Amino acid sequence: MGLLDRFRPRRAPGRAKAPDAESYLREWTAARTGVEAFVEPRTTVTETTVVFVAHDGEWTRRRVGSPKRATKLARSMRMPIYDVQLVGYPQRMRDHDARGRVERKRARQDEMLRQLRDKDR
Repeated sequence: MGLLDRFRPRRAPGRAKAPDAESYLREWTAARTGVEAFVEPRTTVTETTVVFVAHDGEWTRRRVGSPKRATKLARSMRMPIYDVQLVGYPQRMRDHDARGRVERKRARQDEMLRQLRDKDR
């Protein structure tokens, strides 16, 4: 038992957040095209999760409780579903993350340059 465990609410694994996660994933999918689902296995830290990846590489991850629940969700939305341990993550997801890192780095550099220019005035 961890130091702060007694202050955390107790819940059964995969139960409390599933409806919220499912509605979020449905909304997220409706707003994007070419969405595919990738099931991630349960670990010692997290429950089974599903990653939805859009055509441009944008992605979101939510807990689903079990692989069966993830499959049922993806099938109900008529989208392909893959096991990430078998096929891995799509390249477009990694490319999207790389583009985001470059954009954040450029924004930080632009902000530092703006601050230096303002300081010199």
